[in-house]
Amino acid sequence: MKLSISTDATRAPDRSRYWQEAIASAYFPLDLRWRDTDNFSGKLTSWQFGDVSISRLSCDALQYLRLPHHFNGVREEEFLVTVPTRSEVAFAQAGRDIKCKPGGFFLERSSEPYEFSHADAADMWVLKLKGDMLNGRLRSPDRFCTLQFDANNGAGGLFTDMLQILPDRFDAMSAEARATVGRQLVDLLVLAIKADERVLVSGSSTVRSAHLARIEAYIRANLQDFRMDPERIARACGISTRYLHELFRDTGTTVRNWIREQRLLACRDALADPNNVQTAAEIAYSWGFSDQTQFSRAFKAQFNVPPGEYRLKCLTLNQNRQEAMRQ
Repeated sequence: MKLSISTDATRAPDRSRYWQEAIASAYFPLDLRWRDTDNFSGKLTSWQFGDVSISRLSCDALQYLRLPHHFNGVREEEFLVTVPTRSEVAFAQAGRDIKCKPGGFFLERSSEPYEFSHADAADMWVLKLKGDMLNGRLRSPDRFCTLQFDANNGAGGLFTDMLQILPDRFDAMSAEARATVGRQLVDLLVLAIKADERVLVSGSSTVRSAHLARIEAYIRANLQDFRMDPERIARACGISTRYLHELFRDTGTTVRNWIREQRLLACRDALADPNNVQTAAEIAYSWGFSDQTQFSRAFKAQFNVPPGEYRLKCLTLNQNRQEAMRQ
């Protein structure tokens, strides 16, 4: 789905209400404060790539406020990733604030109040994704809100390049292709965040955080290995098994539980992929589950739906998207 909104054809007295509704529809409810309401001008175009959306927002000076009353009835956490390309934007959340210039990007969390503003006319790209898409790939992603990441070099450059290229390819893609590249874009975002040295040193202990980050990377790279267990992980990462268990105990889970969660997330992505012709049992086996019954029970406990029903739900959603595009 592609949607374009502009204030050009809207009467001056109606522009503030029109733009506020447009912002709430594209992202989530916010309070807006204008410098010049009658002469305000804005344009917003958004593209849906599976479970993520990309938008380009251009508008005059404005302040956006995410306030406590916006959380009434909201259950699902979402993240926005903003990439300014024209002027500096300011962002404050959880007692921390940054000023992000073109060449950087940052994360915003929907479940906590924040202030976002730009004193000059701005042009920016915004990625919107569900919280569990980051939580499954990055431990405690809220830690990295109000950090400015490099949008020009390395994985950050690849992420922002892809963010801006994909809309030009939108019309030529099938619904399945859009969903696939949407997930790939999130993977690039996670790579960009992990490549920042502050990710390793965030938390109460630099050394412990560095060890944990290396362990998690090793586990993700070897999820399909049936033989992976705490002893093998500890040896590969050069630490004792006891220390490995201590590191995970600090995070509120166990090594085995975290491995299982990562495997379940990988299976969920595979089940949602319309191009994957494997059976649910084959997918489970390929990601380290040796018992189909155990996998089905664990999948339902984690995602509140059996794997077969989840796959059918995703297939139906993809078909509906295709039909909507043909109309």
